[in-house]
Amino acid sequence: MSCKSLIGALLLAATCANVMAAPAPQPATVRLDYLHSGNALSEQYAVDRVVIEPLPWPGAMSRTIDDTNRGNNLVEVVDAESGELLYSRGFSTVFAEWASTEEAAHTNRGFQESVRFPKHDKPVRVRILKRDERGAFSVVWTTRVDADAMDVVRKQAAAPVKPIAIRVNGAPKDKVDLLILGDGYTAGEMKKFEATARKLADHLFSVSPFKERAKDFNVWALAVPTAESGVSRPSTGVHHASPLGTRYDIFGSERYVLTTDNRALRELAQNASYEFIEILVNNDTYGGGGIFGQFSTAAANNDWANYLFVHEFGHHFAGLADEYYTSPVAYATGGVRREPWEPNATALRDPAKLKWKKFVKDGTPLPTPWPKEAYETASRAYQKERAALRAANRPESEMSALFQRDLEQSKALFSRDPHLHTVGAFEGANYEAKGYYRPEMQCLMFDRSDKFCAVCADAVTTIIDLYSRPAIK
Repeated sequence: MSCKSLIGALLLAATCANVMAAPAPQPATVRLDYLHSGNALSEQYAVDRVVIEPLPWPGAMSRTIDDTNRGNNLVEVVDAESGELLYSRGFSTVFAEWASTEEAAHTNRGFQESVRFPKHDKPVRVRILKRDERGAFSVVWTTRVDADAMDVVRKQAAAPVKPIAIRVNGAPKDKVDLLILGDGYTAGEMKKFEATARKLADHLFSVSPFKERAKDFNVWALAVPTAESGVSRPSTGVHHASPLGTRYDIFGSERYVLTTDNRALRELAQNASYEFIEILVNNDTYGGGGIFGQFSTAAANNDWANYLFVHEFGHHFAGLADEYYTSPVAYATGGVRREPWEPNATALRDPAKLKWKKFVKDGTPLPTPWPKEAYETASRAYQKERAALRAANRPESEMSALFQRDLEQSKALFSRDPHLHTVGAFEGANYEAKGYYRPEMQCLMFDRSDKFCAVCADAVTTIIDLYSRPAIK
């Protein structure tokens, strides 16, 4: 063979090798929009539409099955013919929270919901599962989805705005993709939104374990301008039109901030690669919310915005339970103390099988003593003052000062206790003073302190690992 022929053959072989080594393109993103309706005793599902989103699937095809056992619900996508499991993810819903309210005992309501999954080349069956009384998942709804059917939405209006790159560390499929949305920002406040999104993202990645895994995240931001500044706060007579319909007073709780307009949320979010969403509302009043696998919210202009952003993201991202129990909440508590699925709360039925046992040192008493009575006495006085401030519509600065005093008082009380940094089982969690236990005396999910406990940090890391390839050191 001549030298020229040899070189040609080598070039051809190299080209073929490169072609063979090229990764497969990401599949399209399929979104199933459906209606979830019912009451406290029953629920129904109905298909709304199937959408092919504008951007490819943002996740790694090597991690399509969720083994974390998080959420009130689980979506499974299976091959319609063989039944092979193709994709699964745990999640929770706004409907489930509403179903525990007093209103749900005598009224039917419907909520928009969506599940997203990578497109497959054949029809699939989408199954929604729900936890039963034993904590096990069982199928409550199934529907056939053919993403190539004629009635699938494939073309949509151009994006109203372009995503802002906050942090980009790699291809979406290799990273955890966080999208920060803004609601209640006018055209003149777009720079304010971007600056706030950057500030809060920076704070998130100053908190462990997000700090150590910062390179495993991409962060984008999007906001559509509004005519008026801020979002609705109906309890004070404030009603503003906003693209996402985010508002305060959800389920009658003045500090609970959510949107129930799922279609508006998804139609804006689909213009960026995302797996998780946090909505910043352009308001000063303390408030936020978080639904596992759906979205979280935070009042961006409040003095406690840093805390709100991380705390509510903890709910949405990792399915962390609230560990506090002295503040009023929108949904019903009480009843049977079932073992929570959340990784940071337990009914402690069998201390020998404590779900975070690997963090507990030998000899640690379970339950673990702490100054509970003194804390509750102080908290009752604090909650009374908090309610009075809100009822009188006092300036938000006074509420912020009260929060700071409360935190300092708790820190002073806990600092004298020998179990301050102990991982054990501390009674008082999941909105209940009795019967539920948290891992440590103090945590970002318990009060407005600035650190996750060891168990919550581990729970966050598990979800990072599900969505991200380890960063190259």
